[in-house]
Amino acid sequence: MNASTWEPTADLEALHTRARIMRLMRAFFSVRECLEVETPLLSQAGTTDPNIESYRVPVGAAQRFLITSPEFHMKRLLAAGSGSIFQIARVFRDRERGRWHNPEFTMLEWYRVGYDDHQLMAEVEELLRSVLGAWRDPGPGRKLRYQDLFMQYLQLDPLQASFDELHQAWIRTEGEVQGLVAGDRDALLDLLFGALLQPRLKGQGLVFVHDFPASQASLARLRADDARVAQRFEVFVDGVELGNGFCELTDAVEQRQRFERDLQRRAAAGQAAVSMDSHLVAALAHGLPPCAGVAIGIDRLCMLAGEYAHIDQVLPFPWECA
Repeated sequence: MNASTWEPTADLEALHTRARIMRLMRAFFSVRECLEVETPLLSQAGTTDPNIESYRVPVGAAQRFLITSPEFHMKRLLAAGSGSIFQIARVFRDRERGRWHNPEFTMLEWYRVGYDDHQLMAEVEELLRSVLGAWRDPGPGRKLRYQDLFMQYLQLDPLQASFDELHQAWIRTEGEVQGLVAGDRDALLDLLFGALLQPRLKGQGLVFVHDFPASQASLARLRADDARVAQRFEVFVDGVELGNGFCELTDAVEQRQRFERDLQRRAAAGQAAVSMDSHLVAALAHGLPPCAGVAIGIDRLCMLAGEYAHIDQVLPFPWECA
């Protein structure tokens, strides 16, 4: 790609594909009486998630953050009594650029009041069959537990393995890793899952990986029968991650504690400090109805629909050309 060109990097067919996907999504939610909403792009708080970096924007004498997801604002609407809602939003994540990543991208996010994670997985499958099915069959839907994937392919239990055991599994296959914070099991689990397990999902069609470790789901409820596990899932089509969903945490005290743990992890890794979203904590204290939510990457969905090899092929003007 020539970053100096004025021309769009997406062709006309890709633009039509994107527009059709948007129409299909809105039609899907319309018949389900799910309210479409819009929320701000700028927020007073950034994300505390150690795996995501927010863009900071000076606004006069103040500082704001470009949203990495509309999640927190949407939960405030849920707490105010909105009922089930969805949004197609532009979101921003610093230091994310590559074949599947652009720092500015488009996200579909929706929340279903009264749903749990498995009910929402069923609706995600319906959506993907309705939308992606206009171009290709996503394949039979399957559910795999996070723990079972590790046991099957790495002979490790991610809920019990020590940092050293996880580290040795990485070294055996990939060699030494630089910049790893000693004792940070979650960073190692992310590396192992992304580099060694996710590729195993290629060619397997539509797959939901669920029941992630509790430490890897700061916004999800824990399972009532096993507090080591959170009611979180990720959805993949032929090994491409499309979305991340939760049965949402509604406890304000616990949410604040999890934000604080995230901030401790960020400090240990030398990452920039951010403030937690006090508005979200206040909304949870007011009362968030039992619900489940999920975010789907629309650009990646466009890539799968049109069989494009790089995200730039479905974006009119990617980061370097914007």
